[in-house]
Amino acid sequence: MSKVCTLSEAVSKYVKNGDHIVIGGFTTNRKPYAAVYEILRQGLTDFVGEGGPAGGDWDLLIGEHRVKAYNNCYTANSGVTNVSRRFRDFFEKGMLNMEDYSQDAIMLMLHAASLGLPFLPVKLMLGTDLAAKWGISKEVRETIDKIPNDKFVYMDNPFKPGDKVVALPVPEIDVAIIHVQKASPDGTCSIEGDEFHDVDIAIASKRCIVTCEELVSNEEIRKDPSKNSIFCACVDAVVHTPYGAHPSQCYNYYDYDNAFLKTYDVASKTQEDFEAFCKEWIYDVKDQYAYLDKLGASRLIKLKVVPGLGYACDMTKEAK
Repeated sequence: MSKVCTLSEAVSKYVKNGDHIVIGGFTTNRKPYAAVYEILRQGLTDFVGEGGPAGGDWDLLIGEHRVKAYNNCYTANSGVTNVSRRFRDFFEKGMLNMEDYSQDAIMLMLHAASLGLPFLPVKLMLGTDLAAKWGISKEVRETIDKIPNDKFVYMDNPFKPGDKVVALPVPEIDVAIIHVQKASPDGTCSIEGDEFHDVDIAIASKRCIVTCEELVSNEEIRKDPSKNSIFCACVDAVVHTPYGAHPSQCYNYYDYDNAFLKTYDVASKTQEDFEAFCKEWIYDVKDQYAYLDKLGASRLIKLKVVPGLGYACDMTKEAK
């Protein structure tokens, strides 16, 4: 059965107000920006988010007032912004319910979700401020659906009495949104390079939207099964979305658009300029293809990676 649809159809059918959402990729790597833009265009809101190693994807959702609660370990466009500006501004002004976990803790929580575990016992948070301080109080937690009433619970190791562990909650994910290099109509996905937490969230989520650089036949993607990362049964929607991760990079396809990220960094310093940026690049743009037209062919061509290097480089200059 083909799961191919348009991005508008995928978001409309599989993303709901109030969903617990996890977005794939890593800061400026393989972030499904086209899907995030479409979520914003459709006015969906009140999300509970698992930030993981987040970047401008969650900064956009936070800045547009679409996030009800946010579990964070790091939110920034690496190399451009130390801390994403709307995320930081909203939190400092008390406008964002945000809980802070370490990156390894969140990654393990997402893996535990893929295994169907009820909670996750760890030791790595013991004795740290991540355990000593709560970003979202128990009282506030009790008023927000889809987050647990406790950040964690101390418990005894049942196999070694007196040995303390930290029991972390395991997220119950409504929808995962992932960008991959190749996918087939039945939902089989091939991820090149680091998979990050994408396989875990595809398995754990109730609904999964995949955008892809290339849509290939079911027969083609099975020629080398060792290159496939996500099983077709985990995926609900497949959307052919060239440059769907722009301005982040997509390994073996294109580099991150540093100039665009810098433009966003400047625009996101104030809410007024941020909203003007969103109007120009999201709301006034009909869809991904209109977005690509606005960027321009020459700009996109210059982002194409050089085989053997893995990043964009003007080889005509290198040859001189």
